[in-house]
Amino acid sequence: MNREYHKWHSPSLNRDMEMLVFGHAGARCLVFPTSKGKYYEWEDRGMMNTLSEPLERGWLQMFCVDSVDEESWYAHWAHPSGRALRHVQYDNYLVNEVLPLTRAKNSNPFMIVTGASFGAYHAMTFGLKHPDQVGRILAMSGMYDIRRFTGGYSDDNVYFNNPVQFIPNEYEASRLGLLRNLDIIIATGREDRLTPSSREMSGLLWNKGIGNALREWDGWAHDWPYWQQMITKYISGHD
Repeated sequence: MNREYHKWHSPSLNRDMEMLVFGHAGARCLVFPTSKGKYYEWEDRGMMNTLSEPLERGWLQMFCVDSVDEESWYAHWAHPSGRALRHVQYDNYLVNEVLPLTRAKNSNPFMIVTGASFGAYHAMTFGLKHPDQVGRILAMSGMYDIRRFTGGYSDDNVYFNNPVQFIPNEYEASRLGLLRNLDIIIATGREDRLTPSSREMSGLLWNKGIGNALREWDGWAHDWPYWQQMITKYISGHD
């Protein structure tokens, strides 16, 4: 299996950022780690072994990015406005630095975004903010209202990075058209304490005519063995 390590100084974040790439061709897949996770987390947790066949056969190429959660939403020492601003800088890093790299390495136009737990928030938010860049969102065991990290505080930077806030107010026909073309899979365990957030997100999307598949698994299902099963089942689309 092709494996590449990349590191560069990010102008958007003014710090070094690292990334791992797996596979050589196929649909591009942007992978977000869990809370405060690192770019090598999915590899360490066996997710690449789980996906070895599509990676080796050239059906899928995965770009595993680092997080800056400790500098953004988890920076509890900072005012929520500063945390949100750091996330905006992270979004700029993804759009202006990571996506061009993925396109330079792989001309496949189809982009998947995925993540588990807090990575699911990142995947959902990025996909819904940039539906012109993304074809499929696979969000596993996530929460989708970032205000739980801001004590209820909101400003424009919080609002536009909080899908449960901005989706109900979508009205531009062009954006709604792109959003309605997204393939969205939301997977969660019925006993996961975050499941109400998945149900809320699914309902808000449907209320705007944005189709999605909400898949509730038996039990808690908030752990890597379950996410290995989910990614295998849903990475290629609805099941």
